[in-house]
Amino acid sequence: MLLTRTNIHDKLLRERSKSEQEQDILAQVEAIFTQDRFRESGIIKTLNSPSGSGYNEFNIDLLATENIFHIKQIEKICIDYRLRFLDTKYFKGKYPQQALDNIKYLENTHNTELDGFKIIAPSKMFVLEKADDPLLFAPMGNGYYYLIHKWGNDLNPFRKQWAWSFKSFENLIVTTLLISLVATMLIPDGLFTKNQDLSQDVMVFFFMFKSIGAIVLFYAFALGKNFNKAIWNSTYDKTR
Repeated sequence: MLLTRTNIHDKLLRERSKSEQEQDILAQVEAIFTQDRFRESGIIKTLNSPSGSGYNEFNIDLLATENIFHIKQIEKICIDYRLRFLDTKYFKGKYPQQALDNIKYLENTHNTELDGFKIIAPSKMFVLEKADDPLLFAPMGNGYYYLIHKWGNDLNPFRKQWAWSFKSFENLIVTTLLISLVATMLIPDGLFTKNQDLSQDVMVFFFMFKSIGAIVLFYAFALGKNFNKAIWNSTYDKTR
């Protein structure tokens, strides 16, 4: 059996053809990455822009029911934990890659471009870059929102108890009374008179209540604080 002789010219042509195919593959991959980066920049631009549509066209059959929430449920949680529910254009934190990937996945799956993003986060995250449990939503219409992604650190387990005092004026008064009562009990008997009776205890309590109440009023008015029910979806006083 005679072996075919090697034609170096043919080998060079084949090698060049192979290299050109590899270059084409690399060019295609680079084009895909470039398109993906361009798409992400468009999503970030949308997140940082004023909200447009109040709803998005979702395919209901493809949605996860555990990610669907009504505005009344969102409102209650925001009030209970003193959180804000605002358009993403007010958000000062950074969006993780997973959030952008989830948006792209939803857009691909539902054949749509999402808009009208909103986010749940503590007030400070709308003026500072922090990482305290933000949740990103897209509106579905009729008061329903779809949770896209949650990231950051979980809230302090005592935040709800702390925020209870700021839910309403009545709650604030009750909190001030309780703090005044505890402060009164911490004052040792006989500090003001040798024989301290109930009437003097009442006077000390009222003194403590007025003192603590004055501090609370200063903190509330001088620093521009407001109650949870007033700020949960307010775009004003974003630092509060």
